[in-house]
Amino acid sequence: MPHIALHAEQTRAVQVRNIFCIGRNYAAHIAELGNRPEEDPVVFIKPTSALHPPGTPIALPAHSSDVHYEAELVLLVGQGGKNIAEDQALKHIAGYGLGLDLTARDLQTKAKQGGLPWAVAKGFDCAATVTQFVPADKIEQPHNIEFQMHLNGQIRQHGDVRKMLFPIPFIVRYLSEVFTLQEGDLIFTGTPEGVGALKNGDQVRLVLPGLIDTEFKVS
Repeated sequence: MPHIALHAEQTRAVQVRNIFCIGRNYAAHIAELGNRPEEDPVVFIKPTSALHPPGTPIALPAHSSDVHYEAELVLLVGQGGKNIAEDQALKHIAGYGLGLDLTARDLQTKAKQGGLPWAVAKGFDCAATVTQFVPADKIEQPHNIEFQMHLNGQIRQHGDVRKMLFPIPFIVRYLSEVFTLQEGDLIFTGTPEGVGALKNGDQVRLVLPGLIDTEFKVS
């Protein structure tokens, strides 16, 4: 199983188990892709082999010619559970990080047109790129989190958790009704508008002001 870094007074490694992703969670992003909002969260899963922590370049897959970045707030589950109540949900989160839900848009579009699964469009190596994680007790108001994604020195995405269609407690409750959440699970919470293509040589920067500032090179 791969590991990620959780920063406290000392860095400790956390073993990652499942990678859950929430799609269509920001209205403006839904509109920019020509999709429609859903009554329930759109949930998909990435394999742990897709996990890519900081330190090495992001490798674009050979099977796609149109890989898009989708910057997201990522939750690290610290205490697992089943049927978690919304008013208890934040107690199950050990840390907060930022991530890129990389998407082979050409393959995803083809799959959607045929009513087929998205696995090859969402689960390739590096498709779950993440920063280090900040311990949950360092963020007093996670419902007010704002983050940025920079591409080659320009801000391309600005995420504001207050604009989520499905807020963090709802997501945790919903997932735990369908799946048994486990310590070490990651939850990608959805991307705001501004997604676009990556190319070799690009420099990506993910920023949670005052807490996370991580760069990735694309190769």
